[in-house]
Amino acid sequence: MRTRTGSIGLRTISAAFAMLLQAWICAPALAEPLASATAATLAGDQYRTSFQLELSAGVTAEIYTLANPYRVIVDLPDVQFRLPDGTGQDGRGLVRTFRYGLFAEGKGRVVLDTTGPVRIERAAMTAAPQGESIVFSFDIVTTDPASFGLGTGSGKAAAENAPKAPPPVEPPTNAPKQSGKPVIMIDPGHGGIDAGAISTSNLFEKDVVLAVAKELGRQLAAAGRYDVRMTRASDVFISLDQRLNLSMTHGVDLFISLHADSLAEQNVAQTIRGATIYTLSERASDEQARRMAEKENASDLLAGLNAADGQGDDEVKSILFDLMKRETANFSSDFSNVLVRKLKSATTLSRAPQRAAAFKVLKQTHAPSVLIELGYLSNPEDEKLLNSPAWHKQIAASITAAIDTYFAKRRTAGSPRP
Repeated sequence: MRTRTGSIGLRTISAAFAMLLQAWICAPALAEPLASATAATLAGDQYRTSFQLELSAGVTAEIYTLANPYRVIVDLPDVQFRLPDGTGQDGRGLVRTFRYGLFAEGKGRVVLDTTGPVRIERAAMTAAPQGESIVFSFDIVTTDPASFGLGTGSGKAAAENAPKAPPPVEPPTNAPKQSGKPVIMIDPGHGGIDAGAISTSNLFEKDVVLAVAKELGRQLAAAGRYDVRMTRASDVFISLDQRLNLSMTHGVDLFISLHADSLAEQNVAQTIRGATIYTLSERASDEQARRMAEKENASDLLAGLNAADGQGDDEVKSILFDLMKRETANFSSDFSNVLVRKLKSATTLSRAPQRAAAFKVLKQTHAPSVLIELGYLSNPEDEKLLNSPAWHKQIAASITAAIDTYFAKRRTAGSPRP
């Protein structure tokens, strides 16, 4: 089947000079016309840098910039990324690093972290010199902070921050609640464009936690005692607000967020390992917990959401904690205690396995919630476990046992629902 590029449209959206390009491919329509991104490269210096993405077919590309931190965002609908491992981890010129993945169902995204304020000077989508692929490219050049302002996409990003329903997940989030059964929500952290921590062998946190979450969901569903929900069941980005809204919408009785840690300091990364359970606290239990919460709370920025999403959080933080029921906080602590006892039989625990900090995803006034860091991708021994399906089953069984013990205690106390 022969393909060719047709005319290319280039226009501005809003008043901010964001760019929208489209390539039309003269080919019969397919049932699922996904384009594949197979290569991405950077070229240039600290004054002008070019980005190129090779695609199997033309798509609509929308490019804009955001501040705090400085980023270039590229939205590409109906694109699946098949780039070599390690792509984007090494920067060049005006780009520190870049990442890619699904931002929502049917919507791919590339986020380039820049060294400072930049301006998009040229963009094009053309046929490759050889073969039938399409090359999408653009140049960025330096500019001053005053000219950059909040970025050309500040209005668009603000609209994306508005609460919205996430895409359907498995099991369906709109399924009716099963009477008499506690609702357990499993929250695999990160996803899509937000890979989370990455090991030296390119094992992604988002993939590890999704695998464990699916195994945990399978075991809980098989027990028949719980109504099991997941914030995501595929490699797609879900914002922190969406995760909170899902939990509230479905009136969950227990919220479990799964993550994996990583340390950048090579001198300690090889020795520090083990699982840690975090609960919510306005004041972090220690400096490590504070840094961990800060890193996890920044996941929306990594995915290209507006920095304004986090603004004002300090103003409402005290209100959120005032609203949080004392008994809900106590239930979270109770479940953390049970988890520590059960996880000891399945995996190594960190030196301080119970910590607390102001994790946004745990700011739930209606349900007990914990965040489990399953281990360290920066530690070779932990990495082997985190990549092992057998260990996934083992750790899921321990978490399931902890859930059984927790709710058995609630029933005995005459309070099955917190």
